[in-house]
Amino acid sequence: MTAPVRRGVRALTAWLCALLFFLPFAWMVLTSLHSEQDAATNPPGVGAALTLDGYREFFGASTGTSPWPPLINSATASVTSTLLVLALALPAAYALSVRPVRKWRDVLFFFLSTKMLPAVAGLLPLYLIAQNTAMLDNIWLLVILYTSMNLPIAVWMMRSFLAEVPREVVEAAAIDGAGPATTLLRIVAPVAMPGIAATALISFIFSWNELLFARVLTGVVAGTAPVFLTGFVTSQGLFLAKVCAAAVCISLPVLVAGFAAQDKLVQGLSLGAVK
Repeated sequence: MTAPVRRGVRALTAWLCALLFFLPFAWMVLTSLHSEQDAATNPPGVGAALTLDGYREFFGASTGTSPWPPLINSATASVTSTLLVLALALPAAYALSVRPVRKWRDVLFFFLSTKMLPAVAGLLPLYLIAQNTAMLDNIWLLVILYTSMNLPIAVWMMRSFLAEVPREVVEAAAIDGAGPATTLLRIVAPVAMPGIAATALISFIFSWNELLFARVLTGVVAGTAPVFLTGFVTSQGLFLAKVCAAAVCISLPVLVAGFAAQDKLVQGLSLGAVK
């Protein structure tokens, strides 16, 4: 097989994989534009008439229920927890990679071990703690939980990114009299910015999509977008067009963030790869 043929096969395979991942979302968008009757047919009618009734229902055309409070709660919890994760993970990763502390491998294993406990196993203790501290249905409780959940992953990711920073740059900064904080913020962080952006995006996605803790620990005030989405599954049945319209609207912030940061995400995730 010649080189041009191999490149063509790889390109065709990449396009097929992209279409395979994009097809479910495209089908969800198409279903959201159908009426409930057309969306419920088996197989679904691809050529059925299009309508925006599902999106009108999402924005409360008939019920008067606004999706904006849950969306704002999700944005508040996701953005705030992501900023806290970056603020805590960056110096920790710096101490574990650029200027490694003693027994840094044990520290990394400790971070990893915190992810070995299933989330549902800690649900009851967290509920009791939140109840005794009057933190139930409080958005700041989710901020704390999301920060603690994403911090171990962020430290592991950032450590691999910061490990790629040339030691010569750090040594030159030390010779010029730069302290650890100056070296981290003005020298190391700009070099590792693609990795930091990738870590921030993944932390944001994990926080935005989290459902278990938000479903159990929140109610009317602090309910998030995924919790609001579950409200479209009622005892009357599954209204597929409405659910798909709500899912499209709720997933748009993640899609927009991923598309806006796709260059830094690919560059960041490729750091440390075999050249």
